[in-house]
Amino acid sequence: MPDLSEYRRKRNPRRTPEPVPAEEDLPRGADDVFVIQEHHASRLHWDIRFEREGVLVSWAVPKGLPPEPGKPRLAVHTEDHPLEYATFEGEIPAGEYGGGRMTIWDHGRYEALHWNDHKVEVILHGNRARGRYLFVNRHSPDRRRDWLLQRVDPPDDEREELPAFVAPMCAVEGTLPNLDEEPDWAYEFRWNGMRAQVRVEGGRVTIRNSSGEDVTANFPELRGLGEQLGATEALLDGELVAFEQGRPSPEALARRARTSAAAQAKRLATRIPVWYLAYDLLHLDGHSCLELPYLRRRELLTGLELRGDRWRIPEHYTGNGADVLEAGLANGLRGIVAKRRDAAYRPGRRASDWVEITGVRAQEVVIGGWRPGSGGRAGSFGSLLLGVPEGDGLRYVGTVGTGFTEETLARLTRMLHRLERKRSPFHSVPADRSRDARWVRPDLVGEVVFNGWTAAGRLRSPRWRGLCPEP
Repeated sequence: MPDLSEYRRKRNPRRTPEPVPAEEDLPRGADDVFVIQEHHASRLHWDIRFEREGVLVSWAVPKGLPPEPGKPRLAVHTEDHPLEYATFEGEIPAGEYGGGRMTIWDHGRYEALHWNDHKVEVILHGNRARGRYLFVNRHSPDRRRDWLLQRVDPPDDEREELPAFVAPMCAVEGTLPNLDEEPDWAYEFRWNGMRAQVRVEGGRVTIRNSSGEDVTANFPELRGLGEQLGATEALLDGELVAFEQGRPSPEALARRARTSAAAQAKRLATRIPVWYLAYDLLHLDGHSCLELPYLRRRELLTGLELRGDRWRIPEHYTGNGADVLEAGLANGLRGIVAKRRDAAYRPGRRASDWVEITGVRAQEVVIGGWRPGSGGRAGSFGSLLLGVPEGDGLRYVGTVGTGFTEETLARLTRMLHRLERKRSPFHSVPADRSRDARWVRPDLVGEVVFNGWTAAGRLRSPRWRGLCPEP
Protein backbone atom coordinates (compact mmCIF):
# COMPACT_ATOMS: atom_id res chain seq x y z
CA MET A 1 0.00 0.00 0.00
CA PRO A 2 1.23 3.55 -0.70
CA ASP A 3 2.71 5.06 2.43
CA LEU A 4 4.65 8.29 3.09
CA SER A 5 5.55 7.50 6.71
CA GLU A 6 9.11 6.39 5.84
CA TYR A 7 9.58 9.50 3.69
CA ARG A 8 8.47 11.78 6.55
CA ARG A 9 10.60 9.90 9.09
CA LYS A 10 13.77 10.62 7.10
CA ARG A 11 13.15 14.35 6.59
CA ASN A 12 12.77 17.41 8.77
CA PRO A 13 10.86 20.16 6.92
CA ARG A 14 12.76 22.79 8.94
CA ARG A 15 16.11 21.60 7.56
CA THR A 16 15.39 20.55 3.97
CA PRO A 17 13.71 22.36 1.04
CA GLU A 18 12.08 19.11 -0.07
CA PRO A 19 8.26 19.00 0.04
CA VAL A 20 7.00 17.34 3.23
CA PRO A 21 3.18 17.39 3.03
CA ALA A 22 1.04 17.12 6.14
CA GLU A 23 -0.53 13.79 6.95
CA GLU A 24 -3.83 13.61 5.11
CA ASP A 25 -5.56 11.55 2.50
CA LEU A 26 -3.35 10.96 -0.54
CA PRO A 27 -4.32 12.82 -3.73
CA ARG A 28 -5.26 10.75 -6.76
CA GLY A 29 -4.18 11.38 -10.31
CA ALA A 30 -4.23 9.41 -13.53
CA ASP A 31 -1.19 7.28 -12.61
CA ASP A 32 0.58 8.31 -15.80
CA VAL A 33 3.27 10.83 -14.74
CA PHE A 34 6.96 9.99 -14.34
CA VAL A 35 10.02 12.04 -13.44
CA ILE A 36 13.75 11.22 -13.51
CA GLN A 37 15.91 13.32 -11.19
CA GLU A 38 19.70 13.50 -11.34
CA HIS A 39 20.86 13.34 -7.74
CA HIS A 40 24.39 14.45 -6.87
CA ALA A 41 24.46 12.92 -3.39
CA SER A 42 27.44 11.12 -1.85
CA ARG A 43 27.38 9.08 -5.07
CA LEU A 44 25.74 10.26 -8.27
CA HIS A 45 22.57 8.39 -9.20
CA TRP A 46 19.25 8.89 -10.96
CA ASP A 47 15.93 8.67 -9.10
CA ILE A 48 13.16 7.30 -11.32
CA ARG A 49 9.66 7.97 -9.94
CA PHE A 50 6.20 6.93 -11.15
CA GLU A 51 2.89 8.36 -10.00
CA ARG A 52 0.98 5.46 -8.48
CA GLU A 53 -2.06 5.58 -6.15
CA GLY A 54 -1.30 9.08 -4.86
CA VAL A 55 2.48 8.76 -4.37
CA LEU A 56 5.63 8.57 -6.46
CA VAL A 57 6.94 5.00 -6.41
CA SER A 58 10.71 5.39 -6.60
CA TRP A 59 13.89 3.59 -7.63
CA ALA A 60 17.47 4.88 -7.32
CA VAL A 61 19.50 3.82 -10.37
CA PRO A 62 23.27 4.32 -9.90
CA LYS A 63 24.10 4.44 -13.62
CA GLY A 64 20.82 5.78 -15.01
CA LEU A 65 18.59 4.30 -17.69
CA PRO A 66 20.29 1.59 -19.79
CA PRO A 67 20.54 3.02 -23.32
CA GLU A 68 20.02 -0.29 -25.15
CA PRO A 69 18.74 -3.84 -24.55
CA GLY A 70 20.94 -6.54 -23.07
CA LYS A 71 22.65 -4.40 -20.46
CA PRO A 72 20.62 -4.49 -17.23
CA ARG A 73 21.49 -2.06 -14.45
CA LEU A 74 20.92 -2.10 -10.72
CA ALA A 75 17.80 -0.23 -9.51
CA VAL A 76 17.30 0.12 -5.75
CA HIS A 77 13.69 0.43 -4.65
CA THR A 78 13.38 3.33 -2.17
CA GLU A 79 10.62 4.85 -0.07
CA ASP A 80 7.53 6.35 -1.70
CA HIS A 81 7.71 10.12 -2.32
CA PRO A 82 4.88 12.69 -2.37
CA LEU A 83 3.48 13.78 -5.71
CA GLU A 84 4.87 17.29 -5.10
CA TYR A 85 8.35 15.81 -5.48
CA ALA A 86 7.78 15.48 -9.25
CA THR A 87 8.69 19.16 -9.68
CA PHE A 88 11.38 19.40 -7.00
CA GLU A 89 14.83 20.75 -7.84
CA GLY A 90 17.26 22.15 -5.31
CA GLU A 91 20.12 21.62 -2.88
CA ILE A 92 19.48 19.22 -0.03
CA PRO A 93 21.74 20.43 2.82
CA ALA A 94 24.81 18.40 3.72
CA GLY A 95 24.15 16.12 6.66
CA GLU A 96 20.52 15.62 5.73
CA TYR A 97 19.25 12.41 4.18
CA GLY A 98 20.21 12.44 0.48
CA GLY A 99 22.25 15.63 0.89
CA GLY A 100 23.34 17.09 -2.45
CA ARG A 101 22.06 18.76 -5.60
CA MET A 102 18.86 17.46 -7.23
CA THR A 103 17.83 18.42 -10.78
CA ILE A 104 15.11 17.15 -13.09
CA TRP A 105 16.76 15.13 -15.86
CA ASP A 106 13.50 14.29 -17.64
CA HIS A 107 9.77 14.02 -17.11
CA GLY A 108 6.71 13.02 -19.08
CA ARG A 109 3.95 10.42 -19.33
CA TYR A 110 4.18 6.65 -18.99
CA GLU A 111 2.06 3.62 -19.77
CA ALA A 112 2.07 0.71 -17.31
CA LEU A 113 2.07 -2.67 -19.09
CA HIS A 114 2.69 -4.72 -15.92
CA TRP A 115 2.78 -3.62 -12.28
CA ASN A 116 3.23 -5.98 -9.34
CA ASP A 117 5.71 -6.68 -6.54
CA HIS A 118 8.06 -8.59 -8.83
CA LYS A 119 7.71 -7.00 -12.25
CA VAL A 120 7.08 -3.47 -13.47
CA GLU A 121 7.04 -2.87 -17.21
CA VAL A 122 6.45 0.61 -18.60
CA ILE A 123 6.66 2.66 -21.78
CA LEU A 124 8.17 6.10 -21.21
CA HIS A 125 7.13 9.13 -23.26
CA GLY A 126 9.59 11.80 -22.14
CA ASN A 127 11.80 14.38 -23.80
CA ARG A 128 14.97 12.31 -23.28
CA ALA A 129 13.66 8.97 -22.05
CA ARG A 130 11.58 7.17 -24.65
CA GLY A 131 10.96 3.45 -24.93
CA ARG A 132 9.99 0.31 -23.09
CA TYR A 133 11.68 -0.57 -19.79
CA LEU A 134 11.40 -3.48 -17.38
CA PHE A 135 12.07 -3.54 -13.61
CA VAL A 136 12.45 -7.08 -12.24
CA ASN A 137 12.87 -8.23 -8.61
CA ARG A 138 13.99 -11.83 -8.30
CA HIS A 139 15.85 -11.58 -5.00
CA SER A 140 15.20 -13.21 -1.64
CA PRO A 141 13.34 -11.18 1.03
CA ASP A 142 16.57 -9.75 2.53
CA ARG A 143 17.52 -8.34 -0.91
CA ARG A 144 14.05 -7.29 -2.00
CA ARG A 145 15.10 -3.63 -2.49
CA ASP A 146 17.52 -4.62 -5.29
CA TRP A 147 15.87 -4.76 -8.69
CA LEU A 148 17.29 -5.04 -12.21
CA LEU A 149 16.34 -2.44 -14.81
CA GLN A 150 16.66 -3.22 -18.49
CA ARG A 151 15.55 -1.71 -21.75
CA VAL A 152 13.24 -3.97 -23.76
CA ASP A 153 13.06 -2.29 -27.18
CA PRO A 154 15.96 -0.89 -29.23
CA PRO A 155 16.41 2.90 -29.26
CA ASP A 156 15.14 4.93 -32.21
CA ASP A 157 18.62 5.74 -33.50
CA GLU A 158 21.29 3.16 -34.24
CA ARG A 159 23.75 3.12 -31.37
CA GLU A 160 27.29 1.80 -31.24
CA GLU A 161 28.57 0.36 -28.01
CA LEU A 162 30.82 2.64 -25.99
CA PRO A 163 34.26 1.02 -26.36
CA ALA A 164 36.36 0.26 -23.31
CA PHE A 165 39.49 1.53 -25.07
CA VAL A 166 40.72 2.63 -28.49
CA ALA A 167 44.37 2.22 -29.46
CA PRO A 168 45.63 5.83 -29.46
CA MET A 169 46.64 7.68 -32.59
CA CYS A 170 50.20 9.02 -32.39
CA ALA A 171 52.13 11.84 -34.04
CA VAL A 172 55.23 11.67 -36.20
CA GLU A 173 58.21 13.87 -35.40
CA GLY A 174 58.63 16.85 -37.67
CA THR A 175 58.67 20.60 -37.93
CA LEU A 176 56.22 23.44 -38.48
CA PRO A 177 54.27 23.29 -41.74
CA ASN A 178 55.16 25.89 -44.33
CA LEU A 179 53.29 29.18 -44.05
CA ASP A 180 51.28 28.55 -47.22
CA GLU A 181 49.98 25.32 -45.60
CA GLU A 182 48.99 27.03 -42.35
CA PRO A 183 45.23 27.10 -43.18
CA ASP A 184 45.26 23.27 -43.19
CA TRP A 185 46.58 22.89 -39.63
CA ALA A 186 45.63 23.47 -36.01
CA TYR A 187 47.99 23.50 -33.05
CA GLU A 188 47.98 22.20 -29.48
CA PHE A 189 50.53 22.41 -26.72
CA ARG A 190 52.57 19.30 -25.96
CA TRP A 191 51.98 18.80 -22.24
CA ASN A 192 54.79 16.43 -21.20
CA GLY A 193 52.21 14.23 -19.48
CA MET A 194 50.97 10.64 -19.63
CA ARG A 195 48.60 9.72 -22.45
CA ALA A 196 45.28 8.51 -21.06
CA GLN A 197 41.72 7.80 -22.14
CA VAL A 198 38.80 8.51 -19.83
CA ARG A 199 35.66 6.48 -20.37
CA VAL A 200 32.46 7.89 -18.83
CA GLU A 201 29.34 5.77 -18.49
CA GLY A 202 26.54 6.31 -16.02
CA GLY A 203 28.50 9.08 -14.33
CA ARG A 204 31.42 6.73 -13.55
CA VAL A 205 34.94 7.09 -14.97
CA THR A 206 37.44 4.49 -16.06
CA ILE A 207 40.96 5.72 -16.81
CA ARG A 208 43.33 3.72 -19.03
CA ASN A 209 46.90 4.51 -20.02
CA SER A 210 48.22 4.29 -23.59
CA SER A 211 48.60 0.51 -23.27
CA GLY A 212 44.98 0.07 -22.19
CA GLU A 213 45.86 -0.69 -18.55
CA ASP A 214 43.22 0.41 -16.03
CA VAL A 215 44.78 3.08 -13.78
CA THR A 216 41.55 4.51 -12.35
CA ALA A 217 42.53 3.75 -8.74
CA ASN A 218 45.68 5.88 -9.06
CA PHE A 219 43.75 9.11 -9.65
CA PRO A 220 40.77 9.43 -7.28
CA GLU A 221 40.61 13.21 -7.80
CA LEU A 222 39.19 12.63 -11.30
CA ARG A 223 36.04 10.87 -10.11
CA GLY A 224 34.10 14.12 -10.32
CA LEU A 225 34.63 14.34 -14.09
CA GLY A 226 32.13 11.53 -14.53
CA GLU A 227 29.66 13.15 -12.16
CA GLN A 228 29.90 16.38 -14.16
CA LEU A 229 29.05 14.58 -17.41
CA GLY A 230 26.18 12.76 -15.71
CA ALA A 231 24.23 10.61 -18.16
CA THR A 232 26.45 11.59 -21.11
CA GLU A 233 28.46 8.64 -22.42
CA ALA A 234 31.87 9.57 -23.79
CA LEU A 235 35.38 8.31 -24.48
CA LEU A 236 37.96 11.08 -24.15
CA ASP A 237 41.58 11.16 -25.27
CA GLY A 238 44.09 13.38 -23.52
CA GLU A 239 46.91 13.54 -21.00
CA LEU A 240 47.38 13.27 -17.26
CA VAL A 241 49.63 16.11 -16.09
CA ALA A 242 51.17 16.96 -12.72
CA PHE A 243 52.47 20.47 -12.14
CA GLU A 244 55.29 21.74 -9.96
CA GLN A 245 55.98 25.48 -9.68
CA GLY A 246 53.41 26.09 -12.39
CA ARG A 247 55.04 23.82 -14.98
CA PRO A 248 54.40 20.21 -16.02
CA SER A 249 56.56 17.78 -14.07
CA PRO A 250 57.02 14.25 -15.48
CA GLU A 251 58.84 13.33 -12.27
CA ALA A 252 55.89 14.29 -10.07
CA LEU A 253 53.51 12.44 -12.37
CA ALA A 254 55.67 9.32 -12.17
CA ARG A 255 55.32 9.34 -8.37
CA ARG A 256 51.54 9.35 -8.76
CA ALA A 257 51.44 6.71 -11.48
CA ARG A 258 53.31 4.17 -9.33
CA THR A 259 50.66 4.14 -6.59
CA SER A 260 47.31 2.39 -6.83
CA ALA A 261 46.64 1.58 -3.15
CA ALA A 262 43.47 3.52 -2.33
CA ALA A 263 44.65 5.17 0.91
CA GLN A 264 48.03 6.20 -0.49
CA ALA A 265 46.54 7.43 -3.78
CA LYS A 266 44.10 9.61 -1.82
CA ARG A 267 46.95 11.13 0.24
CA LEU A 268 49.07 11.78 -2.85
CA ALA A 269 46.09 13.34 -4.65
CA THR A 270 46.24 16.11 -2.06
CA ARG A 271 50.03 16.54 -2.14
CA ILE A 272 50.59 16.03 -5.88
CA PRO A 273 47.28 16.68 -7.67
CA VAL A 274 46.97 15.54 -11.26
CA TRP A 275 45.00 17.25 -14.00
CA TYR A 276 43.32 15.55 -16.92
CA LEU A 277 43.61 17.61 -20.11
CA ALA A 278 41.16 16.26 -22.71
CA TYR A 279 42.05 17.19 -26.28
CA ASP A 280 40.07 14.69 -28.36
CA LEU A 281 36.70 12.96 -28.38
CA LEU A 282 36.48 9.39 -29.67
CA HIS A 283 32.88 8.41 -28.85
CA LEU A 284 29.79 10.34 -27.75
CA ASP A 285 26.35 9.08 -26.71
CA GLY A 286 26.26 5.94 -28.83
CA HIS A 287 28.12 7.30 -31.83
CA SER A 288 31.76 6.91 -32.86
CA CYS A 289 33.60 10.14 -33.58
CA LEU A 290 36.67 8.52 -35.14
CA GLU A 291 35.83 9.39 -38.76
CA LEU A 292 34.85 12.98 -38.01
CA PRO A 293 37.33 15.74 -38.94
CA TYR A 294 39.58 16.93 -36.14
CA LEU A 295 37.87 20.34 -35.88
CA ARG A 296 34.42 18.72 -35.65
CA ARG A 297 35.61 16.41 -32.87
CA ARG A 298 37.01 19.46 -31.12
CA GLU A 299 33.70 21.28 -31.50
CA LEU A 300 31.81 18.39 -29.89
CA LEU A 301 34.42 18.14 -27.13
CA THR A 302 34.10 21.85 -26.36
CA GLY A 303 30.33 21.41 -26.17
CA LEU A 304 30.77 19.08 -23.18
CA GLU A 305 31.96 22.13 -21.17
CA LEU A 306 34.43 20.09 -19.13
CA ARG A 307 35.76 22.48 -16.54
CA GLY A 308 36.35 21.17 -13.05
CA ASP A 309 38.73 21.12 -10.14
CA ARG A 310 41.14 18.78 -11.92
CA TRP A 311 40.09 18.62 -15.56
CA ARG A 312 40.04 20.99 -18.49
CA ILE A 313 39.79 21.14 -22.27
CA PRO A 314 42.99 22.97 -23.26
CA GLU A 315 42.86 25.50 -26.07
CA HIS A 316 43.65 24.62 -29.66
CA TYR A 317 44.76 27.23 -32.18
CA THR A 318 43.85 27.40 -35.86
CA GLY A 319 46.80 29.47 -37.02
CA ASN A 320 50.01 31.23 -36.00
CA GLY A 321 51.89 28.01 -35.37
CA ALA A 322 55.14 29.88 -34.73
CA ASP A 323 53.52 31.95 -31.97
CA VAL A 324 51.99 28.84 -30.38
CA LEU A 325 55.40 27.14 -30.44
CA GLU A 326 57.09 30.17 -28.87
CA ALA A 327 54.43 30.38 -26.15
CA GLY A 328 54.86 26.69 -25.34
CA LEU A 329 58.63 26.97 -25.04
CA ALA A 330 58.34 30.11 -22.92
CA ASN A 331 56.13 28.19 -20.46
CA GLY A 332 58.47 25.26 -20.02
CA LEU A 333 56.85 22.90 -22.53
CA ARG A 334 58.89 20.83 -24.96
CA GLY A 335 56.91 21.92 -27.98
CA ILE A 336 53.58 21.61 -29.74
CA VAL A 337 51.58 19.19 -31.90
CA ALA A 338 50.27 20.23 -35.31
CA LYS A 339 47.08 18.45 -36.43
CA ARG A 340 45.43 18.58 -39.82
CA ARG A 341 42.05 20.24 -39.41
CA ASP A 342 40.23 17.72 -41.62
CA ALA A 343 41.98 14.58 -40.34
CA ALA A 344 40.07 11.59 -38.96
CA TYR A 345 41.31 9.73 -35.87
CA ARG A 346 43.38 6.70 -36.90
CA PRO A 347 43.48 4.22 -33.98
CA GLY A 348 46.86 2.66 -33.32
CA ARG A 349 48.61 4.54 -36.12
CA ARG A 350 51.51 6.97 -36.11
CA ALA A 351 50.20 9.22 -38.85
CA SER A 352 51.58 12.29 -40.60
CA ASP A 353 48.26 14.08 -39.98
CA TRP A 354 49.67 14.75 -36.50
CA VAL A 355 53.17 16.22 -36.24
CA GLU A 356 55.06 16.57 -32.97
CA ILE A 357 57.28 19.64 -33.08
CA THR A 358 60.05 19.79 -30.48
CA GLY A 359 63.62 21.04 -30.34
CA VAL A 360 63.04 23.85 -32.85
CA ARG A 361 62.11 27.50 -32.78
CA ALA A 362 60.74 29.91 -35.36
CA GLN A 363 62.23 33.25 -36.36
CA GLU A 364 61.21 36.05 -38.69
CA VAL A 365 64.08 36.99 -40.99
CA VAL A 366 64.79 39.54 -43.71
CA ILE A 367 66.27 38.40 -47.03
CA GLY A 368 69.33 40.54 -47.79
CA GLY A 369 70.90 38.53 -50.58
CA TRP A 370 71.30 35.18 -52.26
CA ARG A 371 73.96 32.87 -53.60
CA PRO A 372 73.61 31.24 -57.04
CA GLY A 373 72.60 27.61 -57.21
CA SER A 374 74.23 24.81 -59.11
CA GLY A 375 73.25 21.41 -60.47
CA GLY A 376 69.50 21.01 -60.09
CA ARG A 377 69.26 24.61 -58.93
CA ALA A 378 71.21 26.18 -61.75
CA GLY A 379 69.41 29.35 -62.80
CA SER A 380 67.92 29.72 -59.34
CA PHE A 381 69.48 30.33 -55.92
CA GLY A 382 71.35 27.88 -53.73
CA SER A 383 70.75 29.69 -50.46
CA LEU A 384 69.37 32.93 -49.07
CA LEU A 385 71.40 35.30 -46.89
CA LEU A 386 69.34 36.24 -43.84
CA GLY A 387 69.36 39.01 -41.30
CA VAL A 388 67.38 40.65 -38.53
CA PRO A 389 66.91 44.42 -38.27
CA GLU A 390 69.55 46.22 -36.23
CA GLY A 391 70.00 49.99 -36.33
CA ASP A 392 69.89 51.25 -39.90
CA GLY A 393 70.74 47.87 -41.45
CA LEU A 394 70.66 44.15 -40.92
CA ARG A 395 72.61 41.89 -38.61
CA TYR A 396 73.64 38.80 -40.52
CA VAL A 397 72.29 35.59 -38.93
CA GLY A 398 73.18 32.95 -41.54
CA THR A 399 71.90 31.27 -44.68
CA VAL A 400 69.06 28.89 -45.48
CA GLY A 401 69.03 26.44 -48.36
CA THR A 402 66.38 23.88 -47.45
CA GLY A 403 62.59 23.82 -47.24
CA PHE A 404 61.88 25.19 -50.73
CA THR A 405 59.47 23.62 -53.19
CA GLU A 406 60.08 23.97 -56.93
CA GLU A 407 57.25 26.50 -57.09
CA THR A 408 58.73 28.51 -54.22
CA LEU A 409 62.19 28.50 -55.83
CA ALA A 410 60.82 29.85 -59.11
CA ARG A 411 58.67 32.50 -57.44
CA LEU A 412 61.38 33.73 -55.09
CA THR A 413 63.97 33.85 -57.87
CA ARG A 414 61.76 36.18 -59.91
CA MET A 415 61.20 38.42 -56.88
CA LEU A 416 64.91 38.52 -55.98
CA HIS A 417 65.94 39.58 -59.48
CA ARG A 418 63.52 42.50 -59.30
CA LEU A 419 65.00 43.64 -55.96
CA GLU A 420 68.71 43.46 -56.88
CA ARG A 421 71.05 46.20 -55.64
CA LYS A 422 74.82 46.70 -55.70
CA ARG A 423 75.55 47.18 -52.00
CA SER A 424 75.02 44.76 -49.14
CA PRO A 425 72.23 45.68 -46.68
CA PHE A 426 74.10 43.85 -43.87
CA HIS A 427 76.50 45.47 -41.42
CA SER A 428 78.94 42.71 -42.27
CA VAL A 429 78.93 39.24 -43.84
CA PRO A 430 81.68 36.58 -43.55
CA ALA A 431 83.93 36.56 -46.60
CA ASP A 432 83.12 32.95 -47.51
CA ARG A 433 79.45 33.88 -47.72
CA SER A 434 79.78 37.18 -49.59
CA ARG A 435 82.25 36.10 -52.28
CA ASP A 436 79.59 35.26 -54.89
CA ALA A 437 76.62 36.88 -53.17
CA ARG A 438 74.00 38.89 -55.01
CA TRP A 439 72.47 41.63 -52.86
CA VAL A 440 68.82 42.66 -52.77
CA ARG A 441 66.77 45.44 -51.30
CA PRO A 442 65.64 44.17 -47.84
CA ASP A 443 61.92 44.17 -48.59
CA LEU A 444 61.14 40.46 -48.25
CA VAL A 445 60.37 39.09 -44.79
CA GLY A 446 60.12 35.37 -44.26
CA GLU A 447 60.16 32.80 -41.49
CA VAL A 448 62.49 29.92 -40.72
CA VAL A 449 62.52 27.16 -38.15
CA PHE A 450 65.88 26.41 -36.54
CA ASN A 451 67.50 24.43 -33.73
CA GLY A 452 68.93 27.32 -31.73
CA TRP A 453 71.61 29.98 -31.90
CA THR A 454 75.35 29.44 -32.26
CA ALA A 455 77.85 31.31 -30.09
CA ALA A 456 78.45 33.63 -33.07
CA GLY A 457 74.75 34.54 -33.24
CA ARG A 458 73.94 32.39 -36.28
CA LEU A 459 70.86 30.26 -36.92
CA ARG A 460 71.60 26.58 -36.31
CA SER A 461 70.19 24.25 -39.01
CA PRO A 462 67.56 26.66 -40.37
CA ARG A 463 64.76 25.52 -42.69
CA TRP A 464 62.62 27.85 -44.79
CA ARG A 465 58.91 28.13 -43.82
CA GLY A 466 57.76 30.75 -46.25
CA LEU A 467 57.26 34.44 -46.88
CA CYS A 468 55.30 36.26 -44.21
CA PRO A 469 52.04 37.79 -45.42
CA GLU A 470 52.21 41.52 -45.99
CA PRO A 471 50.78 43.51 -43.04
